[in-house]
Amino acid sequence: MDIAREAGVSQSTVSFVLNGSTSVRISDATRQRVLEVAGALGYRRFSHLAAEHKGSRVIGFLVDEISTSPFAVASMDGAREVAWENDRVVLISTSGGDPELERSAIDTLLACRPEGVVLASILTRRIEPSPALKDVPTVLLNCYAPGTGIASVVPAEVAGGHTATRSLVEAGHRRIAIITGEPWMEAARDRLKGYRQALATADLATDDALVREGNWLPSSGYEQTRALIALPDPPTAIFCSNDSMAIGCYEALKEHGLRVPDDVSVVGYDDQEVARHIYPPLTTVLLPHEEMGRWAVETLISQVATGVAPPHRHVKIECPLVERGSVAAPRVGRRRSGH
Repeated sequence: MDIAREAGVSQSTVSFVLNGSTSVRISDATRQRVLEVAGALGYRRFSHLAAEHKGSRVIGFLVDEISTSPFAVASMDGAREVAWENDRVVLISTSGGDPELERSAIDTLLACRPEGVVLASILTRRIEPSPALKDVPTVLLNCYAPGTGIASVVPAEVAGGHTATRSLVEAGHRRIAIITGEPWMEAARDRLKGYRQALATADLATDDALVREGNWLPSSGYEQTRALIALPDPPTAIFCSNDSMAIGCYEALKEHGLRVPDDVSVVGYDDQEVARHIYPPLTTVLLPHEEMGRWAVETLISQVATGVAPPHRHVKIECPLVERGSVAAPRVGRRRSGH
């Protein structure tokens, strides 16, 4: 970023120049300017880094985003711990979702001759891995590529939604609402599916009035909770599809004089740091990103050692319930909004 700013070019251009890539047409003058700026800033060119790691046991880790979510960091922590336990180092790169940067990052990682590569996505989704990875052992983290034979690991989101809803059913609730995430996201659809399955398992009908679409932000949790409270027969429990929306849910309930969990029980999802510190502490579902990172590297190391791909190519890791203080049995004669 610093070199791009000083040289007046894009980060992609800097990456291609420093990697010595010839697949993109860049003028000699631009290449020279980038190299001069890099030298002036004391940037360690990748050829030196590659030479240092040549012959060492390296695992490449490529993720599309880091800064927008804490989950990528958790995955990398799990990957790093397993690598360290097995006398390996992890080289991490991000692409920002930019196809050119992704190609450059893959070239960069492969120049270090890694034993294998973990290709990760911040959003659970189907992907098409780069052809450049076809000759190196690869494991997909929080994404999957059917038909490629590449091992992949994702959270068991349907089961997670089921777990969250079942905890409310087991507490005695029968009017259970859900505030979903944006429906174009696979995680939102799967958590809603788990909610519906849990109600069906308990022989409870799904009431469409209790299914509200949010956008993962506290503001949507707040607005949709207000709408739920205003129903003629409001819910006694609300499953928020992430912890951020649960924060907004808490605020709306407080404004209407309703207490958690005495008047309304609330369950979140993700187990973000904030879930421990709001009052009462939020019962939520853990996204197992650290465990997924560990599984990815363990699988990669095993595949390298044996030369055999794992028998279970697409693994879903359980999302367990983290019980705190936001769930209780429904109270008889519970207060409603305005009473």
